[in-house]
Amino acid sequence: MPDTPPPAMLQRPFGVDRTGRAATLWTLQNGDLSVDVTDRGATLVAVRAPDREGRVADVTLGFDDVAGYADNADVYFGCTTGRVCNRIAAGTFSLDGRAFRLARNNGRNHLHGGGDRSFDKVSWHVAAQRDPDGAPRLRCRYTSADGEEGYPGTLHAEVCYTLTADGALQIDYAARTDAPTLVNLTNHSYWNLAGVGAPTVLDHELQLDAARYTPTDDELIPTGAIEPVDGTPLDFRRATRLGARIAALEGTAARGYDHNLVLGDEAGRLRRVGELHHPPSGRRLIVETTEPGLQLYSANWLDGRPGKRGLPCAARSAVCLETQHFPDSVHHAHFPTTRLDPGAEFTSTTRYLLGVTR
Repeated sequence: MPDTPPPAMLQRPFGVDRTGRAATLWTLQNGDLSVDVTDRGATLVAVRAPDREGRVADVTLGFDDVAGYADNADVYFGCTTGRVCNRIAAGTFSLDGRAFRLARNNGRNHLHGGGDRSFDKVSWHVAAQRDPDGAPRLRCRYTSADGEEGYPGTLHAEVCYTLTADGALQIDYAARTDAPTLVNLTNHSYWNLAGVGAPTVLDHELQLDAARYTPTDDELIPTGAIEPVDGTPLDFRRATRLGARIAALEGTAARGYDHNLVLGDEAGRLRRVGELHHPPSGRRLIVETTEPGLQLYSANWLDGRPGKRGLPCAARSAVCLETQHFPDSVHHAHFPTTRLDPGAEFTSTTRYLLGVTR
């Protein structure tokens, strides 16, 4: 993918996957910022942003066409994950006394919506629009049938990508169901503000408004506890280099950062929750969300496979900032609920505000 921003509101073919299914790529631009989105998985393919000298780079990992995303070894680059992102223990849950069995695609557990019909692997219907302020927007819709990937209820899901005039990529989620079900949606972009191909993200500084986290067992399933970050490598209340304390986590099941941080007590209100900064380029990414949690993942499982322009995607060459409800919430009554009932609507908003420091 070229690093130079293309014109706004373009649409072009994005290749064919191994099943013969064609994909389309849309480009949105507003000011200095441009993004690419494909209909496969309602996936964010590229984000192009200038540094303090005005040099534009793509700051998200991914592939040059849909074939990379359709490979069995895909690691969820940029996709919409669901119906339920993150993990569900043992791939089972109960609602109103009825048991449901899901795909076990992460050891004995369920991860990011499951198998062949998880949200990252299906084709979404995409419409290019402009919001009431004239900002370019892509509206992505998908209807998940009752029983798909084991989940109950027919779910109508919508994801809208908008490039706002203040330099933000805004992602709005909505979902409705005709039977009680579970919903927890996020975007799984891998960020490196130095640009695609940069060998590490550990030189970035991260600040998060999170005083607590949810500890996990050796399968990365929450224990149910909610503990303070004080004295742990997860304390990012002050801006800290991602590489400063990661060595303390190398011998754990996570292999580094792969933890859900608790974002205070104001879930449901859009508020600033953190900032990622790359001092050499000056690029910064401010995160705003309505969600109660954020999964911090330091790309520990990337294996150097080629991504865009054949450049390697190495372990810890990016960081994911996945706004979400907590993992395995269905098994922990005191966690924010991921249950959705008929007549109610799931809604969520996250904004990634890109800019520079001087």
